[in-house]
Amino acid sequence: MSAKIKKRDALDYHEFPTPGKIEVNPTKKYSTQRELSLAYSPGVAEPCLEIADNELDVYKYTSKGNLVAVISNGTAVLGLGDIGPSASKPVMEGKALLFKIFADIDVFDIEVDTKDIDKFVETVKNIAPTFGGINLEDIKAPEAFEIERRLKEELNIPVMHDDQHGTAIISAAALKNALEIADKKASEVTVVINGAGAAAISCTKLYGELGVKKENIVMCDSKGVLREDRDNLTPEKKEFTTRRNLHTLEEAMVGADVFVGLSIGNVVSPEMLKTMADNPIVFAMANPDPEIDYKLAVETRNDIIMATGRSDYPNQVNNVLGFPFIFRGALDVRATKINEAMKMAAVHALADLTKESVPEQVNITYNKKNITFGRDYIIPKPFDARLISEIPPAVAKAAMESGVAQRPIKDWESYKENLIERLGAGNKLMRLITNRAKSDPKRVVFAEADQLNVLKAAHIAYEEGIAIPILLGSKEEIRKLMEEIQFEGDITIIDPKSDSEQKRRYNFAQIYWEKRRRNGITLLEAQKWMRERNYFAAMMVNEGMAEALVTGYTRSYPTVAKPMIDLIGKIKGIKKVAATNLMLTERGPLFLSDTAMIINPNAKELAEIARMTDKTMKLFGLEPNLAMVSFSNFGSSKGDSAVKMRDAVTYLHKFYPEVTIDGELQADFALNAEMRNEKFPFTKLQKKKVNGLIYPNLEAANISYKLIKELAVAESIGPIIMGLNKPAHLIQLGASVDEIVNMVCIAVVDAQGRKN
Repeated sequence: MSAKIKKRDALDYHEFPTPGKIEVNPTKKYSTQRELSLAYSPGVAEPCLEIADNELDVYKYTSKGNLVAVISNGTAVLGLGDIGPSASKPVMEGKALLFKIFADIDVFDIEVDTKDIDKFVETVKNIAPTFGGINLEDIKAPEAFEIERRLKEELNIPVMHDDQHGTAIISAAALKNALEIADKKASEVTVVINGAGAAAISCTKLYGELGVKKENIVMCDSKGVLREDRDNLTPEKKEFTTRRNLHTLEEAMVGADVFVGLSIGNVVSPEMLKTMADNPIVFAMANPDPEIDYKLAVETRNDIIMATGRSDYPNQVNNVLGFPFIFRGALDVRATKINEAMKMAAVHALADLTKESVPEQVNITYNKKNITFGRDYIIPKPFDARLISEIPPAVAKAAMESGVAQRPIKDWESYKENLIERLGAGNKLMRLITNRAKSDPKRVVFAEADQLNVLKAAHIAYEEGIAIPILLGSKEEIRKLMEEIQFEGDITIIDPKSDSEQKRRYNFAQIYWEKRRRNGITLLEAQKWMRERNYFAAMMVNEGMAEALVTGYTRSYPTVAKPMIDLIGKIKGIKKVAATNLMLTERGPLFLSDTAMIINPNAKELAEIARMTDKTMKLFGLEPNLAMVSFSNFGSSKGDSAVKMRDAVTYLHKFYPEVTIDGELQADFALNAEMRNEKFPFTKLQKKKVNGLIYPNLEAANISYKLIKELAVAESIGPIIMGLNKPAHLIQLGASVDEIVNMVCIAVVDAQGRKN
């Protein structure tokens, strides 16, 4: 079940550090007077004149081609109803965020203060020249039908009401696959639709495009079955009335092959489910509570094929699988509309993608050994990176074939590569890692839980289902802070110094002493160290009382790393523990090693650092492409530092050819593939995007990651400790709550990987 979101947390998220969720950033240089003169007066006159001569040049000289308006009047917001335009703005900003992170589409959210159809349409028409597309959102039926119809007719840019068509497209793809698994034909199945709003009407129409016959459809609203003899039905509802002698949902379900719920929770009983045909297809999409609970449904019918709108059950019908990619494809061919052909292209592309072999990164993200097409996988997962390269091309091709594309695509391979590059933002990886952590949370020791930020992070990890926290520190102080932040739950709190922990301290000390007594440690010293939280925490992980630990908020790396190394020990064959930092950059995730442990590694140690980095990146589902960075390029300098980097590469190429690495390389050549490919066509990194850098010494690596972080070029996660027997990770001195939570996710995923 999704974590409960507290009111204060939600309000703080939207208010701080800056109110709202989106902002406008310049895409051109503006630091000099000349650049400002080009941006505005007098330079701006030139593109204005070009557009005046040829209106389509607006796509050439402005952001129109990648700009969508999310427009609402707030009359049907989520499950909140008619709350008005101002109250709907947080939702519209959220939709803008999804457009950006899933398809790199910029959005202005527009809230229109009118319920009058004519005024709404007029407003949108008047502002339409600003945008490349219009996404209508949260407008109540039946007005939504008329607004969309008129805007599609009167504007020459894509217009789509996602509430109607998003769910329709995703569920139609799921239905297509479910019918195949059930061995049923669309033209023969009987379908019950519970709900008769905008989404239900659109879904039903699209199912018709799949081959479902209108006479085999029974639609219900809150008053029962839509029958021909019912009065006061809207034109949209009249289209789906039936002559069959049915009055209630319960009657309609008897013998039905398919049930589609777009209504309210818990309206379908197990008894109703039992009356359906063999291999029933049930899409219970009411949120947050489905029309019938997933677990109850699968217990009732073991032959059921079921989907819901929830992320914690298989087959989530999630609109984010559709709208970002449909608009992406439409914008990229400069389509004048989103037509039925484009919607069906998205349906078939989603259905077909589900049948393809699932990339290992998707399996890892959802903590599955092998996701395959079947009853529990009839539509792609929302975090499947292939969506961006599969759905937009299908939509774009349909736009071209149906005659609504103004700028046809000729090089499809190049287009697909461009789409993949659009989602280079490293933050996507963190979403994947967080999602994976939630799939199998582990016990994590928070060694400094009496620090407010650490406790806040533990609170988030607990409520989000990322980890099972074990809190170390003064019980009195921790409970006081927990009360302050309203941290409630069955949480383990341990004070290593307390009398109640005397027995455990003694046992831990005995184990530690036996392990280190030939290294100058006495039993008395061991007992003394076990009162120190980092030693105690390390022993908890070492003895299986927890799967991972995070520490370092109040102390320097050497202080907290020593107990980890002494007590937990190194993986067999590893001579020195190293560290890497994950930098979430706009170009994608970038790992920097070694940022915290080995001060001046030699060539063999550099090779070991590279191998550990390679393994760590693969743990997170990435394909590592590593560069040994230096001030030298492939022997251009004979300096000691450059030579050891070169020797490390030679060693790896000879003994570990499976590691994709080359160098030594200057940083710009390492990160700029075009420069590298032109100057050094012989490199093993030819045509590869480097996502890991191995530095010649700790000084260079540490300076680099902190410089990048403080210049706000990237978010840093780490140091991620590599080479220990069990997961124990550092957080930066004075780390933020978000940074600590990210580190907890890393620790949990690390523990999952070792378990598997």
